[in-house]
Parts: sequence; structure tokens; C-alpha cells
Amino acid sequence: MQCPACRTPRLQPTQLDAGLHGYGCSQCAGTLVGLLHYRDWVERQPATDVSGEFAAEEQADDTRHALSCPKCAKLMSKYQISGTRANRLDLCGSCDEAWLDNGEWQLLKALELSHKVPAIFTDAWQRQVRQQASEEARRERFTRIAGADALARADEVRAWLKDHPQRRELLFYIGHD
Repeated sequence: MQCPACRTPRLQPTQLDAGLHGYGCSQCAGTLVGLLHYRDWVERQPATDVSGEFAAEEQADDTRHALSCPKCAKLMSKYQISGTRANRLDLCGSCDEAWLDNGEWQLLKALELSHKVPAIFTDAWQRQVRQQASEEARRERFTRIAGADALARADEVRAWLKDHPQRRELLFYIGHD
């Protein structure tokens, strides 16, 4: 099998984590992981991740171009990890194989998602990611317009209003000058 990202080196057996095997690329450090092997690994692991191995400001690599599955040569689909990270995991729907670019496994562990990889490939997860990205963009836009202090103050007011018994009346009052 050849690397789907570099397209030249042959993938070699590697260990992504203790007991989790895949096929790695010596050039780009990406890894192909069979979800069948992954699910077996998850069943044998404790349910908690160990965070802190990946600094929050660091970015894992992410291939931007479409990848072909090294096993069947079909195009792999891209699935975004979260609404706050640009990284996307590649999945071959035919072979049930996932491609992790260099650093993405460490990113998944830091985000406490290493035990939830199959969930990332679901419609519900991707819908949640889009909502998260939309909220983040809205917050950034508001911050540019009104400033970080105003955003913090607005968050305080929103939190106060959230469960207030006269929420509707207060919102009506605020909305009318």
C-alpha cells in the first residue's frame, strides 16, 4: 500500500498507541487505521484520555486535497473533528479505514476524542461541528464589532437571562427603545 497523502512511500506496520496498530508513512508520518482494529483497541482501554501531550496552540497536519484509499483506491471522505479546529479525518466508506495525518492522533487525545473516533464520522457529529463553527464565527464577528469586553458583558447578561423567570419580558424591554 502506498501513502494516500505523499503518494510515493509504501506504508509500513506501525503502532499508533499501545496496542493500536496501523500502517504509517515514513515521509509524512500519517497513519492508516482500520476502524475494526480501533474498535477492538477501544474496548480494551480505560474510558479516559490523558490530555496535555499536545499544546493547545499547536496544529496537527491536515491534507487539503482529496485522498484515495490505499486499499481500494476509492476517494476518502473528509470529516471535521470540531468546530474550533480545521483538522479533518479521512475515511474510506468501503474499507472502513481512517487516515490520520501527522499529529492528528495527539490532537484527538488532547481533545479527549481518541475513544470517540467513529462518532466523528456520523451525521449528528458533523451537524454539531457546523453549529459549533457557526457560533464561533458569530462570537468572532461580535468581538470585532463591539470588542472583547462587550462580548464578556453580553455573555454575563445571557447567562443571567437564561433561566430568569421573566426572561421574555426582559428581552422585550431590552429590544424596545
